[in-house]
Amino acid sequence: MEETSEIIFDKLVYACAFEKHRGHEEFIPEHFLGFQLSGETHAFHSQGNTVITENTVVLVRKNQLIRTIKYPSKAGKYQFLSITLDKETLQQYAMENKIVVENRYSGKQKLFFEADEFLESYFRSLAPYIDKKKEATPKLAALKIREAIELLLQSKPDFKCFLFDFSEPYKIDLEEFMNQNYTFNVPLQSFARLTARSLSAFKRDFSKIFGTSPKQWLRDKRLEEAYYLIKHKQQRPADIYLDLGFENLSHFYTSFKEKFGITTSEV
Repeated sequence: MEETSEIIFDKLVYACAFEKHRGHEEFIPEHFLGFQLSGETHAFHSQGNTVITENTVVLVRKNQLIRTIKYPSKAGKYQFLSITLDKETLQQYAMENKIVVENRYSGKQKLFFEADEFLESYFRSLAPYIDKKKEATPKLAALKIREAIELLLQSKPDFKCFLFDFSEPYKIDLEEFMNQNYTFNVPLQSFARLTARSLSAFKRDFSKIFGTSPKQWLRDKRLEEAYYLIKHKQQRPADIYLDLGFENLSHFYTSFKEKFGITTSEV
């Protein structure tokens, strides 16, 4: 059975699986707060790999690329709750509580930490909504989101430095970013947004830096990495094609033969 994902109430999503499940490439457009109820999430991102274990809270900054593999617990179930902390909600909260952030946050991209007693109790208190024993009115849903923000700031006060930073993103080093994130199979619009560019500016800057189009560069970069992994690391195409950004194995084989003039078995 594949993973099921359900919106319990506005901004709260419950994910459940009963066998190992590979998630899709994801562009995270808003901050989110999550809790691993059971099982483990193995998250792969530009900063490395992170294992989110049971009873762990995760706070992920907006504008990130992430790939996940989800593992059920020994009892046979994977459960993860996530709450979106969107810009509008955070701006309203900051205005009501007179929160002003003068300096940008410069810490780690993703923040994982053990749940304190209050945060863990908060997430477990949502069980009646998951089990459909209780319905959340829009007003109650809004209060539950605010409660999550309150408890998060109580647990980690320094998090306000990026939660309430509403300044416009600035252009980042495109060459460095692409070399760190080329394996993520996401639309060019996502790459553009993550580097603080319009799509047209992204394509224009990309051509100046790499001397080719994003589509061609991504294809060649992924295939070159595949060649290295097959020849020098003895990895099988079936085990690596998804991690390198290819949607299916047949397309990978065809692209490989077109670029190198040989099949993967001839490498």
